[in-house]
Amino acid sequence: MSALVEVVVLSVATLGLWIGARWLVDAASAIASAAGVSPLVIGLTVVAFGTSAPEFAVSIVAALEGSGDVSVGNVVGSNVFNLGVVLGVIALLAPFRATETMLRRDAVAMAAATAVATGVLASRVVSRPEGLILVSLLVGYLVVLGVVARREVDDTRRISPEPTEKNASENTEPTIRLGLESGRLLVGLALVVVGGRLLVDSATTLGLAVGVSEWTIGVTVVAAGTSLPELVTSIVAVRRNAVTIAAGNVIGSNVFNLLGVLGVAATIRPLTVDPAVLASLVWLGAITAVATVVLATGRRLSRLEGVILLAVAAGYWLASVVGWPSG
Repeated sequence: MSALVEVVVLSVATLGLWIGARWLVDAASAIASAAGVSPLVIGLTVVAFGTSAPEFAVSIVAALEGSGDVSVGNVVGSNVFNLGVVLGVIALLAPFRATETMLRRDAVAMAAATAVATGVLASRVVSRPEGLILVSLLVGYLVVLGVVARREVDDTRRISPEPTEKNASENTEPTIRLGLESGRLLVGLALVVVGGRLLVDSATTLGLAVGVSEWTIGVTVVAAGTSLPELVTSIVAVRRNAVTIAAGNVIGSNVFNLLGVLGVAATIRPLTVDPAVLASLVWLGAITAVATVVLATGRRLSRLEGVILLAVAAGYWLASVVGWPSG
């Protein structure tokens, strides 16, 4: 009976994460859009960080409870899921060509973040100083994006028409919506935090009860559960012809997971990881290299390449469950 209860809690926690992240993303995107920021920057920052909130909540809670395998496994598994499943699904639904900005800055930033995090995790221990370095790199990346966003807002203001009497009479609507969206953002964040705590507890309890290692739990069940917002949000964005937001969501989420989530978790409590992380890093490095090359060539990400990304992600999950030692 207790196992059934844990399954129910796991399902409710995942649903809470999904709903909370959607509210958080929708509200934050509306606020950012009203400020005149481009879809790419919104996807890389507001949407990406919002959909990564479950990873952040879960990894922080796991770190506080001393479950380093769940904390790190969630980050690595989520990034493989983002590049394999989410980006693969985007390509299947709407093959697209990477923009020049995404090519020169953001895809390279994702590859660099993966390389740095791999170097840190190679020792299977992430110390507080290393965590601070990762967070500092994320801050630097955000500063660059902030400068870009500021320029876009200034450009929008320069080309916007002078306010008219009609426009002035409509200024009350954004104010009302701002209060509503701010409320949705706070409620969504609360759902994400509570859902993250429940997800870690129930998934860990279930896995250990059937003899599955915490690492395997982290890179499969927890990683997939916390990556649902990225998947759902990207599918919705593609359906709304906002492929730039969908692709930016994937890239930004991976940068945030590796530098922000892993960095903050290690800063709170140094992390010790299962030896299986080394094999996972090889998979993550390979799929990141494939995705980066495809985006960096400026070519159209085709449906065939989407199928390949999905196949790599499926192979990673299969190897995680049956092919690696539990340590």
